[in-house]
Amino acid sequence: MPSTTHWLFLLGSGAVAGVIGTAGGITSLVAYPALLAVGIPPLAANITNSVALLGSGFGSALRAGRDVHGHTRTLRTWMPPTVALSFVGAVALVTTPAGVFDRIVPFLVAVGSVTVLLQPWAARRRERTGAQPNRWLVALGAAAVAVYNGYFGAGAGVLLIALLLWTTEPVLHRAYSLKNVILICSDIAPAVLFAVLGAVVWHAALPLGIGSLAGGLVGPTIARRVPAGVMRILIAACGFVLSGWLVLRAHG
Repeated sequence: MPSTTHWLFLLGSGAVAGVIGTAGGITSLVAYPALLAVGIPPLAANITNSVALLGSGFGSALRAGRDVHGHTRTLRTWMPPTVALSFVGAVALVTTPAGVFDRIVPFLVAVGSVTVLLQPWAARRRERTGAQPNRWLVALGAAAVAVYNGYFGAGAGVLLIALLLWTTEPVLHRAYSLKNVILICSDIAPAVLFAVLGAVVWHAALPLGIGSLAGGLVGPTIARRVPAGVMRILIAACGFVLSGWLVLRAHG
């Protein structure tokens, strides 16, 4: 059982993760290292992190109503494949050793961060030229993000926001609200799988989950009040930090 200090530490870490994850999908930047810090092994920490951070997803999704209004078609298009492929990623996590993903993902997260920064320029260029993103490349990218979301998930929100900004919703706070709804639905099946397999460290998941739920409820209010340009820079900066952390993790 964790000490009171560990319990409070995980509660606070969950709250911080929930707030920052609302906008950028980078909850694992805080939550995963917090689990490692209290002595949980890496694989168990990854799985526990995935389950506990459902709290952040539920909280932020509950606050997404007005931002996703009118996007029923978008949700119907993105939700089924993302849910299914996230489960595929979760199965891969519990059945295969880490390998190629650990080396590729930091690069993908960095690219996603650059994409978030460049999206306004790309939108203006599209208006001038009438060019549209290649739908097959978008579908391939979305599939890769979904599998990765179930496999590890850190940075999946940044990548999904980048795809949504470039293809569906150019308004930043609406894009991350769509991301919140899509990812919480996609995270449920992997969490059930991990729970059934008994791989979750529940005494750590509980305080982390409670904290992340509170952060997820508060996060959207904070995010809506931050200017879009500032939020875009913050999301990208966190993505770059996460990318660097993942590089260190892969070679640690």
